[in-house]
Amino acid sequence: MTDDDGTVSGDVGTHETDALLSRLRLIEDQPLDTRADAYAHVHEQLQSELEGGDTHR
Repeated sequence: MTDDDGTVSGDVGTHETDALLSRLRLIEDQPLDTRADAYAHVHEQLQSELEGGDTHR
């Protein structure tokens, strides 16, 4: 969930949010072809994390 100021809230901690933003900034500095692969990898990881939250542990 995103707050009015654009920050992410909910179960995500500040450390995790900062780590993701840092990773995305590093990706932005890469050449386009590398950037596309890196974004795809981030997408796969986030999707796996979100879908994994749907199962009972």
